[in-house]
Amino acid sequence: MQTEILSLADPEAERRAEALLRDGDLVALPTETVYGLAADSGSGAAVAKIFEAKGRPRFNPLICHVDGIAMAERIAVFDDLAHHLAKRFWPGPLTLVLPAAADTPVHPLAMAGLATVAVRMPQGVAARLAGRLGRPIVAPSANPSGRVTGTSAEAVARGLSGRIPLILDGGPSLVGVESTIVRPQDGRLVLLRAGGISRAELSAATGLAVDDPEDGAKIAAPGALASHYAPEGRLRLDASAIEPGEFVIAFGTDRPDGLENAAAIVNLSPRGDLREAAANLFAALSAFDSARVERIAVAPIPRSGLGEAINDRLKRAAAPR
Repeated sequence: MQTEILSLADPEAERRAEALLRDGDLVALPTETVYGLAADSGSGAAVAKIFEAKGRPRFNPLICHVDGIAMAERIAVFDDLAHHLAKRFWPGPLTLVLPAAADTPVHPLAMAGLATVAVRMPQGVAARLAGRLGRPIVAPSANPSGRVTGTSAEAVARGLSGRIPLILDGGPSLVGVESTIVRPQDGRLVLLRAGGISRAELSAATGLAVDDPEDGAKIAAPGALASHYAPEGRLRLDASAIEPGEFVIAFGTDRPDGLENAAAIVNLSPRGDLREAAANLFAALSAFDSARVERIAVAPIPRSGLGEAINDRLKRAAAPR
């Protein structure tokens, strides 16, 4: 893939970025914190491309970037404290983790299957593109997973050139570190990640202490939990044969022995596409999240590429609890 770099001074740059995002592709773009790797938050296939391009080993929740409070309220439930923080610090480097709205258009893969959504209003082009699309964009840092976060177009190109179609060059990032992430919870603030807004600034703006999360309560980082997003039934992984009455999560064209015994079947990707499987993973787990579903057999899924993240999430869903 050829990676194009366009200066934001070019009047065609934002139109080109908008077209790519609408087509389900990725765009690296500047925010005031760091450069982000953006995709349409409502497209599971587009979100899966982010994990693929970054080589991200787990499906961690992604921050939804909005163009204002009205868009944020379409995806998340705001209480008075959340409204106060947004009015005080947006646009800016503060991310709020809030309950997801019942009809949120954000794809479950972007929320890592959680009942919460991370949302912020950035400065500049990211907010403008969300406005042009009419829906949020997700944008984790634009760098390969585990590598140094990019704060310039040149740094992004060093890590992602050949993996994405477009980088928007807006010069160096102003803040240079990621956004602060907090969860307003029961009239208090829980700091989930330190960043561009300090703990002291949050306290001064609200009159509240800013607490650290309790052990095991880092809801914004499901990769830290041994068991997460587990349906009521028990999962059996790498199932090469299906037992009578099991519900089945299949992959590709391979037919496990005894498939005729299945109570129901959901195929993550009939054509064996790992990106499609990633996009469908949480919907498949949700489809079988019922008291009547006691046993779920999951067919083997390759562990290469996005398969590593898919298998990681399934392993956590199957963990003892």
